[in-house]
Amino acid sequence: MRSKAVGIDISKDKFDVALYDTETYQEAVFTNDKKGFRSLYNWLKKMKARDAVICMEATGRHAEAAAMYLYERGVSVSIVNPARIKAYRESQLKRNKTDREDAKAIAHFAITQDFSLWTPPPPEVQELQALVRRLKTLKEERTRETNRKKSIVTSKAVLKSIEKHIKFINEQINQIEKQIEDLFDQHPDLKEQKELLESIPGIGPVTAANFIAEVGDIKRFESAKQLAAYAGLTPRWYQSGTSVNKPGRLSKRGNIRLRTVFYMAAMAAIRSNPFVISLATRMEKQGKSRMSIIGASMRKLVHLAYGVLKNQQPFDPHHLDNMLDIA
Repeated sequence: MRSKAVGIDISKDKFDVALYDTETYQEAVFTNDKKGFRSLYNWLKKMKARDAVICMEATGRHAEAAAMYLYERGVSVSIVNPARIKAYRESQLKRNKTDREDAKAIAHFAITQDFSLWTPPPPEVQELQALVRRLKTLKEERTRETNRKKSIVTSKAVLKSIEKHIKFINEQINQIEKQIEDLFDQHPDLKEQKELLESIPGIGPVTAANFIAEVGDIKRFESAKQLAAYAGLTPRWYQSGTSVNKPGRLSKRGNIRLRTVFYMAAMAAIRSNPFVISLATRMEKQGKSRMSIIGASMRKLVHLAYGVLKNQQPFDPHHLDNMLDIA
C-alpha cells in the first residue's frame, strides 16, 4: 500500500488536486493549460510529493496533456478508466459529488488499488490520433455548414460564403485523409493492424484508424472485457430484490470517440457480420430494444477487434476459436 498519492480531477478549464499523505489531504486548484501544469509541478516539489504517483481519470485530451507534461519531467502517472473510480467512490459510500471531493477520491483510490503506470503512445500513434481527431472535427463542421445551406437562407452573399467554406473544408478533409494514408504506408506495423481490423465485416478504414489512434498498444489491455470497459461499452444493471429490475444500459464512462465510431460500425455489422447478425437476431427474438441490440453489437465488434490484434490473425468466421474473449 502506498503512503502518498495525488488525485487529479480534470475539467475543461481547471483541475482540482488532492495530495493524500499519512491520512491527510492537501488540496489545490490549477488552470488547465501549460501555466497550470507548470504550477502543479512546482506545487508537487513544494509539497515534497514529486515522487508520488499521480492518478487521474481517462478524460481524453484534457487528461493526456497534463499527463504528458508530468511524464516528460519524470513524474509517475496513471490514467484510469472513470468506471473504476466511480465504482470505488460508491464502495466508499461517498455522497458528495464535487470536483474537490472527486480529486480526494481519486487520491485515495491510488493509495489502495492496483493499477498500471501510463506511458505515452509512440510518436506515429500520437500523430495518427491528432489527424483522425482533426478529420472528425472537419467533417462535423462540414455537416453544420451543409445544414445551414439547406436552411432558409435568402442572402446570396451568405450562400456564396457557405459554399466557399464547404469547398475549403472538403479540400482540408482530402488533405488530412491523404496524410493518414501516407502515415500508414510509412509505418508497416500500423498498416498491418489496420488491415487486420478491416478484415472484420463492419469495420472500415475510418473505424480502424480511430481504433488504432485511441487504443494504441492492444497489449496494455488484459482482456477484451477490459477494452470494452475502456470504451464505455460494458452494460450497467439496475436490480434490487424482486421489485427493481431495469433494463441494462451502456455505462458510457470511457472513450467517447471509440463509442462514436463503433456505433456506425455496428450498424454496418448488423447487416454483414455473421457473429453480429446472429447476436442481433437472437436479441430481437428475446424482445430486446433496438438500442440494446446496437450496444451489444458494438461490444461484440470490440471483442472481435481485440481478438484479431491479440492473435495477429485476420477475422475468420469459420474458426471462432481464433477470436479471443468473444463472449
